[in-house]
Amino acid sequence: MAAAPVTSEARRRTLTDEVVDHVRDLVLTGQVREGDFIRIDRVAEDLGISVTPVREGLLALQGEGFVELIPRRGFMVRAVSSQDVTDMFWVQGQIEGELTRRAAEHFAAAGVGTLVAIQTALEEAACRGDHSRVAELNYDFHHAIAKVVTASRMRWFLKQASRMSPGRLFPQVEGWTRAAVEEHGAILEALRAGDAEAAGVAMTQHVIHAGHLLAGQLKAVTGN
Repeated sequence: MAAAPVTSEARRRTLTDEVVDHVRDLVLTGQVREGDFIRIDRVAEDLGISVTPVREGLLALQGEGFVELIPRRGFMVRAVSSQDVTDMFWVQGQIEGELTRRAAEHFAAAGVGTLVAIQTALEEAACRGDHSRVAELNYDFHHAIAKVVTASRMRWFLKQASRMSPGRLFPQVEGWTRAAVEEHGAILEALRAGDAEAAGVAMTQHVIHAGHLLAGQLKAVTGN
């Protein structure tokens, strides 16, 4: 069966998401700072798209608190501090920790073979210095744990939280690849043993640590 054609509306939504991700990343890495104005035409040119999805993306980011629309002037970057970043990852860590606790029974029964295979590939990518591939495999590792939990609302909350702490940034964060290599081991061992509490704690600590790494880098750039 042929794939359904992508409608212009669906395509525009995809482009809007691309704008949201792009500008949010600029803010979280300190490439644009509080008080800067986002040039719609520049973003459109950088992404090779029209200005319409750029405007829509910036309006979405206003709802997230990353920018503010100033009448007759445009979209101004709002302050995002290192504490904001730490807080975002703290929230994500609590959710992922709980999902990992709930997933422990499944992995104790079914085994952790899939997770081990992902982690092995992740470590091989790290050895090659392929940080982008490490980020992809890190997502696979976390997703493989969360998806076995039937709590759809909890997964929805995780999706919302992770949008505010995008994994695409991690290849740019010093120390993050090492953390993904070293800290997944504790999660794996706890899941293999069926120790739900230890698995949840290890996951929460791992996610919070990632937030501290990104927050430290943002503070070094912006001083905030």
